[in-house]
Amino acid sequence: MEEVFLQSLICLLAVLASVWAVEPLPSATESAAAPAFTYDRQSFLLHGEPYVIIGGQMDPQRIPPAYWRDRLFKARAMGLNTIFSYVYWNLLEPGRGQWKVGEEGNDIAGFFRTAQEEGLNVVLRPGPYICGEREWGGFPAWLSQVPGIKVRSSNGPFMEAAESYLNRLADDLKELQVTRGGPLLMVQVENEYGSYGEDHNYTQGLRDILRNNFEVPLYTNDGGVDWTLEGGEVPGVLAEIDGDPTSGFTSRDRYILDLTELGPLLDGEYYTLAPDTWGSENPHNTAVGQPPQIQQFVTDLDYVLGANNSISLYMFHGGTNFGFSNGAIWKNYTAAFTTSYDYGAPLDESGRTTDLYFTFRDTIQKYLPQGSIPEPPENVPLLEISNISLTPTVSLFDILGKKITTVQPVTMEELDQAYGLVLYEHKVTNTFQGNLQPGDRARDRVIVYVNGTRRGVIDSTYSRPAQVNLSLHPGDKLQLLVENLGRVDYWSRESGTFVALEDPYKGIVGNVTIGSEVVSGWDVYSLPLDEPAAVSKPSSHAVATGSPPVFFRGTFRAEGGNTADPATLDTFLAVPDGVKGNVWVNGFNLGRFWVVGPQQSLYLPGTILRPNEENEIVVLELEPNGESLTAFGTAQRRWANYPDPDYP
Repeated sequence: MEEVFLQSLICLLAVLASVWAVEPLPSATESAAAPAFTYDRQSFLLHGEPYVIIGGQMDPQRIPPAYWRDRLFKARAMGLNTIFSYVYWNLLEPGRGQWKVGEEGNDIAGFFRTAQEEGLNVVLRPGPYICGEREWGGFPAWLSQVPGIKVRSSNGPFMEAAESYLNRLADDLKELQVTRGGPLLMVQVENEYGSYGEDHNYTQGLRDILRNNFEVPLYTNDGGVDWTLEGGEVPGVLAEIDGDPTSGFTSRDRYILDLTELGPLLDGEYYTLAPDTWGSENPHNTAVGQPPQIQQFVTDLDYVLGANNSISLYMFHGGTNFGFSNGAIWKNYTAAFTTSYDYGAPLDESGRTTDLYFTFRDTIQKYLPQGSIPEPPENVPLLEISNISLTPTVSLFDILGKKITTVQPVTMEELDQAYGLVLYEHKVTNTFQGNLQPGDRARDRVIVYVNGTRRGVIDSTYSRPAQVNLSLHPGDKLQLLVENLGRVDYWSRESGTFVALEDPYKGIVGNVTIGSEVVSGWDVYSLPLDEPAAVSKPSSHAVATGSPPVFFRGTFRAEGGNTADPATLDTFLAVPDGVKGNVWVNGFNLGRFWVVGPQQSLYLPGTILRPNEENEIVVLELEPNGESLTAFGTAQRRWANYPDPDYP
């Protein structure tokens, strides 16, 4: 009996040691009796007092920095006390060892300090993988060229890169932990890993890296079913769920059996709706006009907060996938996310409160002391900008720059290029007849030109892309312009496809064939489009249907705004007669437009504009139809879908 008792005591002490491991020793800024932030089986404890997390997701790298304080104040005014934030590795380290924290939009520490000033705590979700409908789930494109790498695994090259990133990020943030007087309460280990895999050496390795850098508690966040929770659990790390709180909370306590992973209940991603994807058949996701959906939000909030459990609204404020920063999902076709990350969130893409905002606020206030949150400000009206005439300045094919010559095509990544377009050009010396196949598949949208005239588009956003049949003869010139629509940011073990997250390659992979013949001998041009064309070089050919891509330019004045408040210059910029392309204003890439919708205008923050001065707009139209384009700014954005002119 004594031996059995001794063995039981040893097991109990081992469990307690793991539990104690999530409660760091007190620092000089806290008392031994009240750790700054910890938890017991039922509650989070902030300075020894029960703390219900009423949170919301808001990612600083999706929001103009000048608006961070405004968004954070509105979060507090809705009743939130904690902000959850992803960090995008690809923006912080766009090239290996090139740390860009000096750029204002990457000042995560500054965002956290501002949150604290506005009465909010924060939870850090650093990845290295974050999903978030972002390009490759936040991974930098250069990772794909690291020899032998396998992302989201205990693979040595990946762990080395991930540890370097996490250590460097922690250098900027560790002094902001609540244990040192800052707002940082917890740090997430990976992100919904259980949906992806079961490599527990990987997640435990990340746990150890984070423990070496942070003394606040760690947690995991996984879907609320058995296999995702079991795949994502990490010993000594608090296990939490996302999605439906009713089933998720029950599942957490049913399937997580390790006592060192148990604690208070948190729905770490309660979805306020969903992101949008490009496509003629894909309407905008919104709760407007859907009373049952809104009632479900209220019911779920009451269920969570009424039991003193915790929640984070995903998203409280979505922001914008500026430039080429959106991700995609592979569903045996490319479901590419729109530039807008409005998400149907209570604070819309432009930072204006919505009816849903006040519905959430009214619900949350029931669980707060009366008068404990500020009143939200009135929405600032958006700016209207009358029609702006745009004229062609230069054809994209006239400013191609340097080329490399290869026998077979190389990928975008092999060109040391992350985003944008790649042009592949072949001078025909043989006769070809048949359907064009651009490598293994379109990656992602291939515009086909013969002798400078568009002949068709092979588009992976369709499960059966249109075919382009060619008849080529010696002396012809074949050009394939390939657009990266966004690398896959999410793959699940239940997806029913290959592991798309491990296949980030863009451009052309494999041989180009026409009929059964391989086309060899290519000039390849890297077109990252880091900035718009700065030259004006009128073409000798008129711009018409079928012409190569053209840059259009125009200027406008932003009149009537309050120069002290850039929000008065906010607008949504529309290019109503455009087909597909990108828009820059004063050199800033607002993002993609595409006639198919559902997004028909781009958020133009007033922070980019010069009030009462000339502002420049440049549009790259990939499929021009004439010598002019028009743009305008609207206070009332439109969501609409139209037929795809390139898909029969």
